[in-house]
Amino acid sequence: MSVSVRIPTILRTYTNGAAEVGGEGATLREVLEKLDADFPGIGARILDETGKIRRFVNVYVGEEDVRFADNLETATPSGVQISIIPAVAGG
Repeated sequence: MSVSVRIPTILRTYTNGAAEVGGEGATLREVLEKLDADFPGIGARILDETGKIRRFVNVYVGEEDVRFADNLETATPSGVQISIIPAVAGG
């Protein structure tokens, strides 16, 4: 399934500055695997060493936070937009 993936500013060094890239996969896991294959190193910034989404990274498929859906097994229907949003701390 063809999807679009919104890339946060902090990760755009991996995508040659692109704010949005195309992706493929029936699940979020498949999309992220393809994303890492196309842009080596980006996967390690999204997933931890156990293969789970990093604690301070939020991922949305459409309007749905995947932590409240099926996590990495969340379906990614054709045309959906995936947003990767790192948490921002400040004071």
